[in-house]
Amino acid sequence: MRGVLYSLIGSCLLWAGAACADRLQLQDNHPTEYVVVKGDTLWDISGRFLQSPWRWPEVWDVNPQIDNPHLIYPGDVIYLTWVDGQPRLSLQRGVRKLSPQERVEKLDQPIPAIPLRDIASFLNDNRVVQEDVLAEAPYVIGGRNESIIAGAGDRVYARGTLIDPDIDQQSLYRPAREYRHPVTDEFLGYELFKVADAAISAQEDDILTLDLTKTREEVRTRDRLLPNDTSRIQSMFYPKPGPALDDALIIDVLGGVAKVGQYDAVALSFGEVDGVEPGHVFAIYKKGEMVKDPVTGDLVKLPDERAGELMVFRAFDRVSYGLVLRATNVISVGDLLRQP
Repeated sequence: MRGVLYSLIGSCLLWAGAACADRLQLQDNHPTEYVVVKGDTLWDISGRFLQSPWRWPEVWDVNPQIDNPHLIYPGDVIYLTWVDGQPRLSLQRGVRKLSPQERVEKLDQPIPAIPLRDIASFLNDNRVVQEDVLAEAPYVIGGRNESIIAGAGDRVYARGTLIDPDIDQQSLYRPAREYRHPVTDEFLGYELFKVADAAISAQEDDILTLDLTKTREEVRTRDRLLPNDTSRIQSMFYPKPGPALDDALIIDVLGGVAKVGQYDAVALSFGEVDGVEPGHVFAIYKKGEMVKDPVTGDLVKLPDERAGELMVFRAFDRVSYGLVLRATNVISVGDLLRQP
């Protein structure tokens, strides 16, 4: 009987521990309300209240009297309430003063989930493709009057078969780097960056005539023509814990930055085939160092230490892009990623 009682007590303690671990924890100095200002993000605001900012969708109290309560504007008030012992964040619309304008425009823009200014170029100008896509894409063979470099307003010629012949407006990309998994050496994809937008004005056999409408760099021979990837781009994110993955790592830093800090974009060793999608949040861990035991002489691995969190903002087949939203330690290529 005593053994059964101890077993029941142990089960209750385990259940209570799991419940406490899953309960949302508030910041020690959390406010009771907060007035939104220009430049805020949903992540920043939830971080003022919650120790786990990515869990704001779990505590958002939707007010049916407010049109689209997920759009929050400067001047709105976020306040903390309690429902059945759990914290809830609620919204009260701020007062807006309208004044005469010379042109019609929106007075306020809703605040974003994360700072979009730090990832704008990676949302629009970069993409990662598999080897077969790159090999099959038409490539630039030259320009008008035998020129090998062209810019906006120029005409160039490409050779190959269009991947999507129904799209007249396409883009020219240039391979930037090859991604391989640091542990398995498995090929993950080629990163491309956009150099120009082009209109397909004519096609004869496998020769395409392209008029350059907008360029970011000079168009050169061998640049590849691909359909625009706008269907897969999003700018509103609802964070949630990412899946448990093996050998999940940061494999590169985007934008030519040497060390990784808050609001830096990084490339990750997993993608859509691993069940990852925009909005997934991962905890970043620094690998524990190997040290020599001064007594026994053995090599001992120190524990991995948490160094921050990131959120996936774009996912490709085998690679993803993530934005570091909190950094509590120096973050580097090769750091581990786990469920938060």
